[in-house]
Amino acid sequence: MLNIKKNIDIAAGRKKAGVVLKNCKIVNVFSNKIVEGDIAIDGGKIIGIGDYEGKKEIDIEGKYVAPGLIDAHVHIESSLVSPCQFARAVVARGTTTVIADPHEIANVCGLSGLGYMLNATSNIPIDVFFMIPSCVPATSYENSGAVLSAKDIELMINHERVLGLGEVMNYPAVINAERDIINKIKIAKTHNKIIDGHGPVISGKELNAYMVSGIKTDHECANETEMIDRLERGMYIAIREGTAAKNLEVLIKAVTPENERRCMFCTDDRHPEDIINSGHIDNNVRLAIKCGTDPIAAIRMATLNTAECYKLENLGAIAPGYNADVIVFDSFKDFNIEKVFKHGKLVVEKGKVMFDGTPVNGDKVENTVNFKKIDKSDLEMHLKTGIVNVIRVLPRSLITEKTVRRVDLDNKGLFKPHKDLDIVKLAVIERHNATGNIGLALVENFQLKNGAIASTVAHDSHNIIVIGDNDGDIMVAINELKRAEGGITLCSQGEVLKTLELPIAGLISKLSMKEVVEILEEMLDLAYNKLNVNREIDPFMTLSFLALPVIPDIKLTDLGLFDVSSFKLIDINVD
Repeated sequence: MLNIKKNIDIAAGRKKAGVVLKNCKIVNVFSNKIVEGDIAIDGGKIIGIGDYEGKKEIDIEGKYVAPGLIDAHVHIESSLVSPCQFARAVVARGTTTVIADPHEIANVCGLSGLGYMLNATSNIPIDVFFMIPSCVPATSYENSGAVLSAKDIELMINHERVLGLGEVMNYPAVINAERDIINKIKIAKTHNKIIDGHGPVISGKELNAYMVSGIKTDHECANETEMIDRLERGMYIAIREGTAAKNLEVLIKAVTPENERRCMFCTDDRHPEDIINSGHIDNNVRLAIKCGTDPIAAIRMATLNTAECYKLENLGAIAPGYNADVIVFDSFKDFNIEKVFKHGKLVVEKGKVMFDGTPVNGDKVENTVNFKKIDKSDLEMHLKTGIVNVIRVLPRSLITEKTVRRVDLDNKGLFKPHKDLDIVKLAVIERHNATGNIGLALVENFQLKNGAIASTVAHDSHNIIVIGDNDGDIMVAINELKRAEGGITLCSQGEVLKTLELPIAGLISKLSMKEVVEILEEMLDLAYNKLNVNREIDPFMTLSFLALPVIPDIKLTDLGLFDVSSFKLIDINVD
């Protein structure tokens, strides 16, 4: 319970604070200034800024002190590690709060997945707030492991760590006022909760229709025009710097002193090797400053702006009454995080994380790989003329292009790979309910040769997705994922080269992030040097998004080839 009188006495200087950070250069996100002084902390709260005495005093030695960083939108599952291991990695980088959307695990395990994420984040030294997934599955053109109805959302919406409704990816359903999504939006609005958006390429009256439903944020802007269009209508924009999608260097150009207070930073989907090697939200801040953004404005986008957007009243600033979530760093140029305090307790010093965390029982979210037995004949592609729609991968982007190409056929009219043609086979295999559904397509610019890559991480329904230049290795990869009960694997010449096992929902490892990174680095080396994958893409992240039917232009689900622009399944054959 708050002791208001005690806090007033400490703030007034009549009593000593529990902890005082001495000799600080404080980043004031309200005034856009650097203020020199002490920070008095007691009971996990900032009590005052000025000249204070504490029962315990820590000399900051004139270094910079800023609020703990906040990730405006993240899928923890994309780190491939448990929430506890994720927390250990990102708190070392200065992130003390995240707004997580657990729709990855929800698509596999439904409410059991949400329960696992809530339990696994209940006793770790970062604050994890949740947005309840709005689109499980993302569309009706795929099969996931679970369905979250409006009634399910209503069961969870008033949890103390639930801030609102997660990214509304099925934007055509909103624009067309379809009953199911409108009922979910109504629940969020009735309970005065926030609604996150996910609306790439929407403009004009369709954007108006999308926003008037109550959607407040978007993290899918790919260019300055889209960003400004949404900012001018009052949206908050989360500028993303993930693994496959890196939008910051483009979008930061559109940030001005007039609109900066509506801009935030997020990572969305960020692989563990990027977190370990380059950072988390600190990477967004560092990159923004490098691009010419005012340093304090960059920190404000990573703190106060996000806190205000999500109604987190006691976060995002160093000021009396705010939570004592504080980072200490060396300079604006390098932005190296040297110390992190969470609720006034030192949890990171010089990269060392001072907590371990307790693993959470995951029995209800394991053993999730369940597909009907398949053989090579199930992978055959019967084509009419050899003139086909092809998915073209683009570097550094989740967006793909729909292209038309001529491919070779054998004497039975089946697709036949050509050694000099950069077109390989892609399959999505339903892996939750053993329906036997298999979607087949062709991909250009992945540049894979002499093998296959497969994964149970396939956004957002997380069926098995596999890409390869021969059916033999594709089959080996599929069977390896069954053995591992989920994961990512590379195969060549009939053998498994390496597998990262992901037994929790087929999405999450039981290893530490360091161990996962070591395995992934070995796998990346194999992907680039043995399988000749295009070095301008992240092979595993890019592959995982080739199944997501809400990002243009063309994707593959277990039901077939999907044209995002027309929002319908299409034939691979071109008439």
